[in-house]
Amino acid sequence: MRRKSRRVMCGAVPVGDGAPVSIQSMTNTDTRDAEATLRQIRRLEDAGCEIVRVSVPDREAAESFRLIREKTELPLVADIHFDYRLAVEAIRAGADKVRINPGNIGSEEGVRAVVREAKKRHIPVRIGVNSGSIEKDILAAHGGPTAEGLVESALRSAELVEGMGLEDIVLSVKSSDVVMNYRAYLLLAERTDYPLHIGVTESGTPSTGIIKSSVGLGALLLAGVGDTLRVSLTADPVREIPVAREILKNTGYFDGGIDFVSCPTCSRCKTDLTKIADDIMSQLGRIENRMLRKKMPKIKVAVMGCAVNGPGEASDADVGVACGDGKGVIFCGGKIVDTVPEAEITRRIVSEAERLTGEKNGGEETAAGM
Repeated sequence: MRRKSRRVMCGAVPVGDGAPVSIQSMTNTDTRDAEATLRQIRRLEDAGCEIVRVSVPDREAAESFRLIREKTELPLVADIHFDYRLAVEAIRAGADKVRINPGNIGSEEGVRAVVREAKKRHIPVRIGVNSGSIEKDILAAHGGPTAEGLVESALRSAELVEGMGLEDIVLSVKSSDVVMNYRAYLLLAERTDYPLHIGVTESGTPSTGIIKSSVGLGALLLAGVGDTLRVSLTADPVREIPVAREILKNTGYFDGGIDFVSCPTCSRCKTDLTKIADDIMSQLGRIENRMLRKKMPKIKVAVMGCAVNGPGEASDADVGVACGDGKGVIFCGGKIVDTVPEAEITRRIVSEAERLTGEKNGGEETAAGM
């Protein structure tokens, strides 16, 4: 059962209280370069990002943030460290949410200034704590970074902010240690009803980061914890979005797009199924993005290496192929509709997906049963 939490609004995106788990990312361009940052934000939006965080490290970046805000409608979160005045400027420039760590914002009076401005503009504050930003006294009490210390730090900051009259608060307690991260979020979920932004911080390059994020975020979502999330990768942030979407799909939080399945192959397989599957996946991406923008129902695409895993095992697929020696049997809804040469498999599967989603008709019509 999903954890019950309060609701806040980040621009037009609801967070908490049963709202769909929203996908976030963060730009890695120089914020002072407004055009480069806007280009990346547009790419993130096209990929399916719903909330984007932008760092504001200095006054020049704060001025650029104002220009960025004027040229995108995507909800923007201003990421602030050390200088509360940058948070105030970003809020005045139109930030939909501001992310701070009260422990490094400068002073209690600085936190009060941020809270005052956030209340005036009716925006939430995310209090983000990670294992590298826990207060010294909490570290000493727990003998170093621990799940309990992360939670204590977050709740201390939340109590401070709420004591200043702001209740629109989102919490996060990220660690690069997946087990510590999991335990911290479960403890936090038990002790408060604030909406939670979940993630595994500093998870690494895609080869390791995707695994750590999938394990860490998937476990939390299956436990009913999480209102908004980010997959953190050392890579182009656009790569984070499909990973986040797959995590949400496979934990039952997301019911759109394309459910793509393919068999692991065995000695029965007489085709280069890896290449066929990769080619099909790369072309289905544009169809899926369009489906998501149109909020179209999910379709399932199956790419199988032989008749054993073909129309029988994958009979629930909307469209699929069972590959043979130099050919592929195309099936739709469990029924065989055609046999095509191996070289035509990718084109035919993509064509069937386009037909099912009505893409050839501009997306205004969909196939029966969709």
